[in-house]
Amino acid sequence: MAQDKTNTFRVKLVRSGFGRIPRHRQTLRGLGLTRMNKVMTLNDTPAIRGMVKKVEHLVQVLPDED
Repeated sequence: MAQDKTNTFRVKLVRSGFGRIPRHRQTLRGLGLTRMNKVMTLNDTPAIRGMVKKVEHLVQVLPDED
């Protein structure tokens, strides 16, 4: 049976959300980034890309591991 490979990418929290505006902290929590250096694998959707764009100064986008 063939497996469907969805497009994903990884995001790492490199700067803290402490002291940021509440909307940025909520966005980080929505992405699952609750601690420094935590890496999350996320689906490549327009909504997720918009969230990453909002906090791009706090995160680093990494290539997806296969």
